[in-house]
Amino acid sequence: MKILAISGSPRRDGNTEILLDKALDAAKNKGANIKKIVLSELKFSPCLECENIRKDGICIIKDDWQKIVSEIKKADGLILASPIFFGSVSAQTKMFIDRFQCLWLAKNIFRTYKAKQRKIGAFICIEASDRKDFFENAKAIVKNFFVTIDTDYKGELFCCGVDKKGAVKKKSNCLKKASEIGKRMATSETI
Repeated sequence: MKILAISGSPRRDGNTEILLDKALDAAKNKGANIKKIVLSELKFSPCLECENIRKDGICIIKDDWQKIVSEIKKADGLILASPIFFGSVSAQTKMFIDRFQCLWLAKNIFRTYKAKQRKIGAFICIEASDRKDFFENAKAIVKNFFVTIDTDYKGELFCCGVDKKGAVKKKSNCLKKASEIGKRMATSETI
């Protein structure tokens, strides 16, 4: 099982990445081949809604985003992790997702793209407050993204009341759930 993890947090080694790493450690211990990409370390443009768009689902902008797409294609499972910023996923995460507009068009408008295989996916999300509606907003975006990249939304971890860097280490229920996500993804179980 090849699992790709994408961290959408602008803060390295913060709460989002701590939970994501917990999931990856558990997946690796179950025999999964894992890879992590940190969006804040890459250089890529937001969607530019190009006039001369290709109709095959491939974005014409050449930047680090293409590297992520290559890794997604190789993966059997995907864990996307993002903190909540202003009631939704982080800017890095949203910018990354928006670039898949070309694939959405190929699938839904041009009808030129057909998936070769489906993947399984999970979403890890953290916020400082206790606003459940923020999680629901972020979840809707991620679910739409997963549909676009032919990934079945199989699980989620929403951890609230976490702000200070490293504070999630005191949330044993969130740490346990992150490990469960990793274990279950590695064995293709329902999360």
